[in-house]
Amino acid sequence: MAQRLEGKTAIVTGAAGGIGATSAKRLAQDGATVVLADIDLAGAQAAADAIDGASAMQVDLTDEAAVQSLCETVVSKFGGIDILHNNAAIQSDGQRQRDLDVMNLDVAAWDMAMAVNVRGAMLMAKYVVPQMIASGGGSIINSASGFGVQGESTLTAYGTSKAALIQLNRMIATQYGKQNVRSNCMVIGFVLTPMAVESTPDVVKDILLSHHLTPRLGQPEDIANLVAFLASDESSFITGAAIPIDGGVTAHQPSYADFQKMFAEMGSGKL
Repeated sequence: MAQRLEGKTAIVTGAAGGIGATSAKRLAQDGATVVLADIDLAGAQAAADAIDGASAMQVDLTDEAAVQSLCETVVSKFGGIDILHNNAAIQSDGQRQRDLDVMNLDVAAWDMAMAVNVRGAMLMAKYVVPQMIASGGGSIINSASGFGVQGESTLTAYGTSKAALIQLNRMIATQYGKQNVRSNCMVIGFVLTPMAVESTPDVVKDILLSHHLTPRLGQPEDIANLVAFLASDESSFITGAAIPIDGGVTAHQPSYADFQKMFAEMGSGKL
């Protein structure tokens, strides 16, 4: 039985670990030839080594010439580009420590977030879309965040960049839909990536879980499952969407967790 992505070539950015590496693995399992692209070439190569038939390539998403070169190299080597997962984002410890509330925000952190998270995704689309059109179409999957649809006390640049990515997604879907290029956005909640597992205290995980409608927190595989679906023809009638994948966090009133706690203490669900 043919796999649903057999014969397709995919690029996953930010693929050296976490959601990117897991999504690349899932796309390959569904039959795609996958290129793991990251500024961290050693990390991307290590991830690619664990995936049959995968390749690793270095790219600096802030450098347009580097993005163009990546796309041209993939087309030359594999004959085309059918799937693009714009997953890369700048979220290092140093970046987070400078990406604060507006009064205390380091403008350099703002510029870096915009350069990688939005401009980088735009540049990838700029050089991938023509290849998709030439081959009859393709699917772009963008990794946004709940920070892009809800306010927060910190991470101003990150959240604003993810809101911009959601709009960029709509623009791409609108501009190239009639040429069979689809673009969708995943609005991702908290996910237990290796970095999140290591850096997030259990008490914080418990607070986050209290706001989920699911009995567990998200795993990278949950996101990878959606990536594979959006990459496939099974989602051919879905484009321009911003799909929450957050365990229901953005589906309820802000008071949900407090009321659940109160009802548990009361032993009743009635006021």
